Amino acid sequence: MLKLKKIQWAYHQKRWFGKWHLYLGIISGFILMIVGLTGSILVFQDEIDQALNPELFRVMKAEKRIPIEEIIPIVQAKYPDLKFSYIMDTDENSLLSTYRMYVSEDENEYFINPYTAELSGKRVASSAFIRVVTTIHRTLLIPQIGRYIVGLAALSLLILTISGIRLWLPKKLKQLRKSLSVDFKTSFKRQNYDWHNVLGVFSAPVVISLALTGLVITFNTVFIALLFLFNGKSPQTTGSIFGSKSIIIPNQKPLSANQLGKNIYQLFPNSKIKGIAVPLEKNETYRFDVYQPGKAKTGERLMVITDQYSGKILVNSEKDFPNTGKSYLNWVTPLHYGTFGGWPTRILALLGSLIPPALFFTGLFIWVPRYLKQRKNKNFGKSSSKPTIEKTSQDFTFAFYFRNGLRYAVIILLCSFCSGLLYGLISGIVIAPAFFMAYYISMIVALNFAIALLCYVFRIIGLIFNKKSKILVKYFAYSLAFALIFLPLIIILNISGLNIF
Repeated sequence: MLKLKKIQWAYHQKRWFGKWHLYLGIISGFILMIVGLTGSILVFQDEIDQALNPELFRVMKAEKRIPIEEIIPIVQAKYPDLKFSYIMDTDENSLLSTYRMYVSEDENEYFINPYTAELSGKRVASSAFIRVVTTIHRTLLIPQIGRYIVGLAALSLLILTISGIRLWLPKKLKQLRKSLSVDFKTSFKRQNYDWHNVLGVFSAPVVISLALTGLVITFNTVFIALLFLFNGKSPQTTGSIFGSKSIIIPNQKPLSANQLGKNIYQLFPNSKIKGIAVPLEKNETYRFDVYQPGKAKTGERLMVITDQYSGKILVNSEKDFPNTGKSYLNWVTPLHYGTFGGWPTRILALLGSLIPPALFFTGLFIWVPRYLKQRKNKNFGKSSSKPTIEKTSQDFTFAFYFRNGLRYAVIILLCSFCSGLLYGLISGIVIAPAFFMAYYISMIVALNFAIALLCYVFRIIGLIFNKKSKILVKYFAYSLAFALIFLPLIIILNISGLNIF
């Protein structure tokens, strides 16, 4: 009897995952196809942009290359009407690369010769090919709300990948080899089904990593606030950090970026300044984007904000950010574009970006014939092969859902670790990506549990749903189970101070 119940539950479970997989695939599949195709271009955005516009990014080598912090006052003196807000090196690995300046007022990009401090080129930022691709990737060219549509699509991709793996799992271990291959002797329909499974399973570690980091980038304010909250700091702390202001000193000229840069190099001797946000108003601050050798090949990113009059360091991410806060600065963007491990992981990121379009089309070829057949038979949404499942009050209780939730939570926690580990394995960088995936999924679990707890309290006092409704009971049971499995990871990483990131 117990074995029968397990078989029935497995069938019920698979149907539930199947519904999520189907509906989310239909709703978000086209969006994910666009985001995936544009993302595959952005993996090599710098190389593509430089190839299309060599005159903007390359100059002739001369006697001395002026460091980025030293060239700012020279440019300001030469071009006093050019009010640029940010300057960065276009390629820190090349002596022939230019500096790029962003001017917020006219949305232009200006390029500076690093040897002469002369303007070497200019373009309208919004018209550049890479900028158009980036805008499509991030917002679908839909102002304001488009960003959140893409973020929710990234969340859908996470669920689609997890549910797809559950649907793919073979019933018997001896069927595993067959389920991981494509039988080219069968019909096109069967080969398409095999390709959908094989591509989905083998790409899962990379796709999960890209989807999770995309979600984090879109909802960065939420995740940064949670990073501080989990470390016992108020979420408002982030506002005070990024809202730092310079204290105006009467009759004193602001310090130059060169003067402030010397202080930063004294503080971080082995570092390199790659970008500087320049204050345009009297009470604004300098922000230095500093990189030093780290676990990832992109290095360890530091953010330093200084007062433009006194030179006082207002924010030092190395000291002021929690230990896990470094995970956002150092890993979220490199993981999303695959740059953390060099060329091998960039190629993986490229292939991972092309998987959603491939799965969208192979999924359509699976679903459309079934849909048309069911419509023709006037049996849409029904299945004659369903086993009869007798639900009893003892089967579907809080404890029942909670036990299954614990099993799911353990599996997903292990899968999150494995995703980051396998993504970085080709480059030999595995620990930080593995913990990044697990930690940020833990943050999603914690946020979900807070919502579930709030809904459950409202249910108890009768504000939402009927007290006898099992929907919230099931939701809360699963959320509690996941929280009990995932939250210890957050506590361990925050309290232990392990230097993982």
